[in-house]
Amino acid sequence: MSIDYRSLGKRIAKRRKVLNLTQEDVAEATGLSNNFISNIENSYSIPSIDSLLKICEAIDTTPDYLLLGNISYSDAEEDLRNRINRRLKLCNHKQLKLIERFVSWVIDENI
Repeated sequence: MSIDYRSLGKRIAKRRKVLNLTQEDVAEATGLSNNFISNIENSYSIPSIDSLLKICEAIDTTPDYLLLGNISYSDAEEDLRNRINRRLKLCNHKQLKLIERFVSWVIDENI
């Protein structure tokens, strides 16, 4: 299995932007240079495992998401997601639209 470093960089940039962080913010949080963060996001540089773990911590994500696009959750998070999914199945269309708007608002406001 090979790593797609272009996708890795795109995932880092996407997650950073979702959190409203600049490359400078990530660089400061990781102790890496701003230029290095930029080079990783643009697939000009390949991060070491240590650098990748620092980036994961700074942007609150997991290595498997950055490397493979997969998100893994703790057992508690997985249980919560399953409970929410079961409850969503009980909602009508109008309720689902309202929930979708609420979830979008929570994500957009970074609450």
